[in-house]
Amino acid sequence: MSGAAMLEFTDENFDAEVLRAPVPVLVDFGADYCPPCKALEPTISELAAEYSGKARVGQYDFASSPMRAAGLGVTSLPTILVFNGGKVVQKFVGVTGKKDLAAAIDSALG
Repeated sequence: MSGAAMLEFTDENFDAEVLRAPVPVLVDFGADYCPPCKALEPTISELAAEYSGKARVGQYDFASSPMRAAGLGVTSLPTILVFNGGKVVQKFVGVTGKKDLAAAIDSALG
């Protein structure tokens, strides 16, 4: 589920990498068994490369920990959450265009 520039978020690193991040974080909640999630991977990878050093962009494997995802209100895949200061500032459900996701990161960057 990961590309070269994309981060891999897990239960073990979620608090440090997402909730306590000093920069905005885009988290793509998906799963290998989800065709729309797979379709979204190239977009997430491009965003990861483009925002490298400015924001964190990565994926969270829903199958590895559905409880964390459910606790964040993720009920369908793919769901993309944009965090800033440890809080969800934007939520997208379903395959979402790169332009909309980039605008959400830009908004979080201020």
